[in-house]
Amino acid sequence: MASIGQLLFLYGLPFLVVLTVVVTVHEFGHFLVARWCGVAVDRFSIGFGRAIVHWTDKSGVEWRIGWIPFGGYVRFAGDADASSSAPNAEALAELRRQIAAREGVGAERKYFHFKPLWQRTLVVLAGPVANFILSVVLFAALLLFFGEPGHRPRIGSVQPDSPAARAGLKAGDLVTAADGRPIGDFSDLQTFTALRAGEPVRLTVQRAGQTLDIVATPERRLLQNRVSGASAKLGVLGIASSAAPGDVFHRTYNPIEALGGGAARAWSQIETTVFYLSRIVRGRESGDQLGSFIGIAKASGEFAHAGAYGEKTLGGKALGVAVALTTLIAALSVNIGFANLLPVPVLDGGHLLFYAYEAAARRPLGAKVQAAGYRVGLALLLSFVLFATWNDLQQLRVFKFLGGLFS
Repeated sequence: MASIGQLLFLYGLPFLVVLTVVVTVHEFGHFLVARWCGVAVDRFSIGFGRAIVHWTDKSGVEWRIGWIPFGGYVRFAGDADASSSAPNAEALAELRRQIAAREGVGAERKYFHFKPLWQRTLVVLAGPVANFILSVVLFAALLLFFGEPGHRPRIGSVQPDSPAARAGLKAGDLVTAADGRPIGDFSDLQTFTALRAGEPVRLTVQRAGQTLDIVATPERRLLQNRVSGASAKLGVLGIASSAAPGDVFHRTYNPIEALGGGAARAWSQIETTVFYLSRIVRGRESGDQLGSFIGIAKASGEFAHAGAYGEKTLGGKALGVAVALTTLIAALSVNIGFANLLPVPVLDGGHLLFYAYEAAARRPLGAKVQAAGYRVGLALLLSFVLFATWNDLQQLRVFKFLGGLFS
């Protein structure tokens, strides 16, 4: 059994690297656009709590690294955080009076709340956009420097009594589309069917010079990654890719193609997330794949392990880990950006929702309504975190382990 020190190294260190990069880039997006709009910034912090290292630049911004390495924040002058709420007219008037008394008339123009609505909107929007940009850039860099291995979507074998066998799919079939969506790689087909357990999928198949439409219904199975040990219940057809030389390839990219491929991968992540959430709402998925920070830490360790797996040299292992964690950062960053745009108060999307009301009504939302919205938003967020944490603990079989201690 691994020691606490080994677990911290195998899971804690990769988790901190992944989380720090994603959150720092998000907050740096807020920071850059705020400075561009002339908003006064007091502090940019990586981590929370007491500062391990800190310094103040010539513009008066304190830069610090906190001793609690779980995220970070930007603090605007007069605010507690980067994406603060929109005070109502009375609160704004009182805030203006306090600033004028302390710093003089006109000093309020450098404060976030007194910036034009379009500037405040850009500042709040900048965090998620920074996450999207990070994701596209990292995916593009991976494609540019390492290319992309792949398999043509040709079926190499069909499992007996599987959904594919019952639908009439055969070895040698080339799948070109699923529900009308073009399929260029075997992994595209796997991704498409993974979240469609129990739903008929219309496959366009090339067989012996003929084009056929075959409907197959993926069934849910518990799949386990042989390298990382991670498991998930996903929809499968019961087919394997062809290993014939003509069906296995390694695609290379020039810079323009890599950038386009990076954007496509980031968009695919968003599409998959939206589709999965819609499946949960419709009762087609249990939501057991939603994870918390525990799940991110577990995935970070598994990705790092998978990256080093099979490499013989220390340099090879280090490169493999770096590539694997870069892939995870890119995937997580786009999901964090998307999640922050959800119209839930306390998230960036909630602030944008309030700004939309302000633009339509030409005045901020009432203080009581805002306060109620933030309480509801916080309750929703905490409920999600508890549910996701429960999923992670179930995945780790913590409750089964604890039950065994007392049985």
